[in-house]
Amino acid sequence: MLAPLPRLIIEPAVRRALEEDLGLAGDITANAVIPADHRSTVVMAARREGAIAGLDAAALAFALIDPEIRMARHVGDGEKVAAGAAIATVTGPSRALLTGERTALNFLGHLSGIATVTRGIVDAVTGTGASIVCTRKTTPGLRALEKYAVKAGGGGNHRFSLADAVLIKDNHIAIAGDIRTAILRAKENAGHMVKIEVEVDTLDQLEQAMDVGVDAVLLDNMTPETLRRAVAIVSGRAVTEASGGITPETAGAVAEAGVDLISIGWLTHSAPVLDIGLDYRNAGD
Repeated sequence: MLAPLPRLIIEPAVRRALEEDLGLAGDITANAVIPADHRSTVVMAARREGAIAGLDAAALAFALIDPEIRMARHVGDGEKVAAGAAIATVTGPSRALLTGERTALNFLGHLSGIATVTRGIVDAVTGTGASIVCTRKTTPGLRALEKYAVKAGGGGNHRFSLADAVLIKDNHIAIAGDIRTAILRAKENAGHMVKIEVEVDTLDQLEQAMDVGVDAVLLDNMTPETLRRAVAIVSGRAVTEASGGITPETAGAVAEAGVDLISIGWLTHSAPVLDIGLDYRNAGD
């Protein structure tokens, strides 16, 4: 079951977005055109098929503008919807609804877009035993929300921050001098609870890493055939993670090579927004 993000994680991002949109004078259009006592009912609906994520952020965007606004959800985060499907019905003061509309839809559309592309690539590797995970290639300030959206799409999360685990990459190795030295230094300085992963570009590097011993290996930009050989070399001694240029078209072959994880940065940095609109239905009660 998908656990919701705590409000204390969501609220700072939503408040910043609202402050950015309101500027110094607030919504001068709604305040000029809409009577102060007018109430409305609007429906948020998907313009195309996709997986939903970000309902809490959308609801909070409205509530922070006016706590009288009520949002009735017709689906939950993680659910797939068809084009035209109603996602939620929102009722309250018309000015506030229009003021919060863009911020609510920005969060809902962006996070649902991430959930949608994640769901697509998770489906592409179903039955292989490989799991799809995201990376730290996230929008500054929105990492927790975007990683939540990946989980809503059926994926998993890699590191949330640099403090979560040791991940020795090519530049670390280059500066340290060689892969063995880098791993030994990590083992000497990391705490006993800290996992160590190392990125390798070749099978020779992989052999060196396995000789020293690590918890996980990131197999970077390898062909499916090379990945199969890498998985055989590791032989269950470490978690195997494939990364680098993986697309929905190639993910199946990568997964069938036997890796445990496939990490994909574009899930969060390049997912297209799921088109979701807000439609006026009638005056509120």
